[in-house]
Amino acid sequence: MIDAPVSPTDTEVAAAAALAGAEVVRDRYGRRHSRIDKGAGDFATDADVAAEAAILDVIRTARPGDAVHGEEGGRYGEAGAVRAWLVDPLCGTLNYATGSPLVAVNVALRNGPAAVADPFSGEVFLTDGETAWVRHGTAGRASRRVAGRPEAGEERLAPTADTRLVDVNLDPPFPGAPAFRAVDLLARPGFVERFRPRVLSTTLALAWVAAGRRAAYVTDGGDLSGSVHFAAGIALCRAAGCVVTGVDGAPVGPEGRGLVVAADAETHGLLMSSIRERGRSA
Repeated sequence: MIDAPVSPTDTEVAAAAALAGAEVVRDRYGRRHSRIDKGAGDFATDADVAAEAAILDVIRTARPGDAVHGEEGGRYGEAGAVRAWLVDPLCGTLNYATGSPLVAVNVALRNGPAAVADPFSGEVFLTDGETAWVRHGTAGRASRRVAGRPEAGEERLAPTADTRLVDVNLDPPFPGAPAFRAVDLLARPGFVERFRPRVLSTTLALAWVAAGRRAAYVTDGGDLSGSVHFAAGIALCRAAGCVVTGVDGAPVGPEGRGLVVAADAETHGLLMSSIRERGRSA
């Protein structure tokens, strides 16, 4: 009797898709890239498009009935599909185009498992929706794991504010201005007395909060829960036990504004105090 092939889990599909995109990004690094203008100073490169195609191939093969929302190509699949994947094939395009290897490949099943791959460290940060872990040295390697039980080369993500480093997204637009502008946060006494700002300019920073490499992350914006840029990182941080809210302290969702992700409640409270102090003095 021949056993039927075992279908990969959604977490494995997310990991394989993110790694497929990361391989494209890594292989094309340092080349001269064609530029696809999106307007208002935003652009994509041929690497973004090729990485998204590689990700789509993995998802379509493993989950042919699912819809996909890609940053570059828009929506693919049946309009009425119950399940949808959110894909950001190269988060940090400007970094990448100017020779900085600070980028991320984000793949998330809406309200489900997610993966964030770092093309240059070889790490992929994963969540099955309940736990979060990082897999090291992942290039070309797939894996089946037991839920909640790390394998060799894996470790559970453990957020900590010990670094006191807070990544602040300073990229426009700034929809919260003048009530909230991230650049003003950097000048608040309560912030600079306790934290040291960093500007990574990619949502890889969210994975770093989940991993304890950053104390927190702050960005302006509207509802980011369904964003191709943020969905995977938010899922990671929630599963790792981070505190995740909008810049107004409300839950992230349709009524939310921006994002504050902190390693712990104390750090989150300190950041919210600084943000509200800015609001009172505006």
